[in-house]
Amino acid sequence: MSTKTCDHLDSLTTAAEPGSTVCEQCVTMGDTWVHLRSCLGCGMVGCCDNSKNQHARGHWEQHGHPLVTSIEPGESWRYCFADDLLVM
Repeated sequence: MSTKTCDHLDSLTTAAEPGSTVCEQCVTMGDTWVHLRSCLGCGMVGCCDNSKNQHARGHWEQHGHPLVTSIEPGESWRYCFADDLLVM
């Protein structure tokens, strides 16, 4: 049985700090979000896949930054869009 792994986390030298406490794109659109994710590559904050606009996923698709972390209180997980994998 093979285990799926993520090499993207190993290649990340320094995790970027979140650049905001809101999804700026949703704010500009006058929309709301469900949860927020921060790109570990550049710090861009976007809304999660459960939000209608899915700005965090869109950021990955546009800029190729696959790793995000939750910035929700009490959460400390990381996720790789490219590998569809929760990484720690």
